[in-house]
Amino acid sequence: MTGYYGRPVLKEPVWTWEVPCYFFAGGMAGAAAPLALAAEMRGERGLARRAWLVALAGVGASPMLLISDLGRPERFHHMLRVFKPTSPMNMGSWILSATGTAIALGAARSVLGWFPRAGRLAGATAVLGPALSTYTGVLVADTAIPAWHEARRELPWVFAAGSAMSAGAAVTLAGGGAPAQRLALAGAAGELASTTLMERRLGELGEPYREGEAGRFERAAKALTAAGGLLMATRRRRSGAGMMLAGAFATRWSIYKAGFQSAADPRYVVEPQRARAAARADARSPGA
Repeated sequence: MTGYYGRPVLKEPVWTWEVPCYFFAGGMAGAAAPLALAAEMRGERGLARRAWLVALAGVGASPMLLISDLGRPERFHHMLRVFKPTSPMNMGSWILSATGTAIALGAARSVLGWFPRAGRLAGATAVLGPALSTYTGVLVADTAIPAWHEARRELPWVFAAGSAMSAGAAVTLAGGGAPAQRLALAGAAGELASTTLMERRLGELGEPYREGEAGRFERAAKALTAAGGLLMATRRRRSGAGMMLAGAFATRWSIYKAGFQSAADPRYVVEPQRARAAARADARSPGA
């Protein structure tokens, strides 16, 4: 199937490499913040400090990656001039700003002892972290790109699980204990399960996730995640954590490239439309 005069039906996304890096860094930060808050509530100050630092590193890199992709710093500021719940990108800007402020204050109180009252209150708002980890899945699904839009049921779960895995693995590398390892292992299991279910449900529409550059990264992601989880479960924690971090990033990159590949092939755009039109016609037919 070809498009009009050989041109694709959809334009490819304009996002650059900074976007999947942001998906990874922001997701890691969003999952590390609740881990830090839970550790503080249990009195595990060492684990809390490590988790806050991981969250701070991720949320500190996130605005720079977004601004680099946008090209001009003021564009990020301009997204905060309105509050539009129907726009995942606008809401994501607010979520990143609010969660970033909370993480910065929480980390300053936990690590340096600064802002004890404000830091305690801000730390409690770290419950916004899961929103930071998952809104990007909603964002990519709320587009016309077939590989993303048709996977709208699973993508938030994929992003949530990958964020948990990367946060747990990063805190483990920083010297975190058993809670961080359990978070990483749970995230690894969730990511493997959700990506497999997504590809099976999509059927032919899931081909972009299995072919080309996206397919290579998808296979690498599953291998790294599975091997990393096995190593961590057998007490080779640092080696396992490093592989799980690489697996989480590879999954993000695979999803990113699958969007480009599906937009370039008119078949993935036209066939779902034909299937929906046929289903509506069958529903309206007298014998239905």
